[in-house]
Amino acid sequence: MGSPKVYKNLINGQWVESKSGKTYENLNPADQSDVVGVFQKSNADDVKDAIDAASDAYKKWRLFPAPKRGEIIYRIAARLEAEKEELSQEMTREMGKIIAETRGDTQEAIDMTYYMAGEGRRLFGQTTPSEMPNKFNMTVRQPLGVCSFITPWNFPMAIPSWKSMPALICGNTIVIKPATETPLSVVNFARVCLEEGLPPGVLNVVTGSGAALGEPLMNNPAVKIVSFTGSTEVGRKISEACATNFKHCCLEMGGKNIQIVMDDANLELAVDGALWGSFGTTGQRCTATSRIICQKGIYKKFVEALAKRAESLKIGNGLDESVQMGPCVNKGQLETVLSYVEIGKNEGAKLITGGDHLTGGDYDKGFFVQPTIFGDVTQKMRIWKEEIFGPVVGVGMFDTLDQAIEMANDTIYGLSASIFTQDVNNAYTAMRDVYTGIFYVNAPTIGAETHMPFGGTKETGNGHREASMAALDVFSEWKSIYVDFSGALQRPQID
Repeated sequence: MGSPKVYKNLINGQWVESKSGKTYENLNPADQSDVVGVFQKSNADDVKDAIDAASDAYKKWRLFPAPKRGEIIYRIAARLEAEKEELSQEMTREMGKIIAETRGDTQEAIDMTYYMAGEGRRLFGQTTPSEMPNKFNMTVRQPLGVCSFITPWNFPMAIPSWKSMPALICGNTIVIKPATETPLSVVNFARVCLEEGLPPGVLNVVTGSGAALGEPLMNNPAVKIVSFTGSTEVGRKISEACATNFKHCCLEMGGKNIQIVMDDANLELAVDGALWGSFGTTGQRCTATSRIICQKGIYKKFVEALAKRAESLKIGNGLDESVQMGPCVNKGQLETVLSYVEIGKNEGAKLITGGDHLTGGDYDKGFFVQPTIFGDVTQKMRIWKEEIFGPVVGVGMFDTLDQAIEMANDTIYGLSASIFTQDVNNAYTAMRDVYTGIFYVNAPTIGAETHMPFGGTKETGNGHREASMAALDVFSEWKSIYVDFSGALQRPQID
């Protein structure tokens, strides 16, 4: 085998090495002998160069007509579409999730990019009558400036697109730090943007660790907004840092999402939903189904059916089309999952199936764990309360819908929830009373679409939403404009 490819930072339209002179290897989590690439171990000087480039580029990019920005973004979408399979294959190598899911990840980036390209001819403001004669009132959007993005490893192209495309169409410039585990997908994304005509400096990429790069990405005075997707613990620190300088801050953080199964639910559909919600992406989604509660009449049948399906899942390298669940993203995540399995056992939850580290043969090359189901889970247990971010789901029981809603809301998070029922009254009651940013009826807790707002309540987020038109409010500010053509001084509320 030849030497692995070395990838560089993108700063001011050029691919450059880090000033640190250091690099790191990115390894396939399903096969640690597979070196996906060598990436720059960037430092604060690299971040400063990237922010300086973005600051200079902003002067022209903000004045570039929005419809013309949209045309560039449209070309980027078409190019991503043309390269979808190659991009997806490389994403599976670096992230581990199965190829069907990485194709979906890439498609989500394509969808978001096409969607935001169209906003170049909209970006609507409002006109409204003035209370004074011979006066005209309107609102317009204005960009913020330089945006710092810190993106996660579980959706390494979709989430960067959620942040980048609304920011770009509004006229902002960007510095992205991708997750250490998945830099290639962002590098590929940036390459396509550059090759399809995005001007130098408008989008910049620095790779490396969050510990080394987080502070300079947040505290540089040229940065006007920090957008972060990751843990609530890190998000809290980012929020505190941004508050000091009144920077805008968009946070998408943890979740402890619940699926409610009523007695009248379509059992097969509810099991399908739970299987996909709990073990899709190896449970490594902020929207993953990590809590399930069943009404007493259906509990036993549901648990038995879900366990049978989970035990039949084929686990392995996601590049194999027949594989249904890939590895944990790294050794640390595997150890976290296994530690929570022990916590669940010690707390008295009933281990229904799974819970073991898979070893032997090809499993020894990666970080594989069985799909794990706990039964008899109660609200006092840590596996009920804490985000695990792996293929572990706890199943509990309830009597009434009111109790189910109370249990659903018993979490510090508020991202996603779902209910399976054939009763429209139950569905609408749960829709109204479960306090989350996303809610599904007869569908699992995962499956967001790009033209709908994405985000959560409580310690999941800080009130902003990603994707859809809601993202435009994150990456622009409103300006109210008054044009008085009366030829006289007019004083609202006085004259």
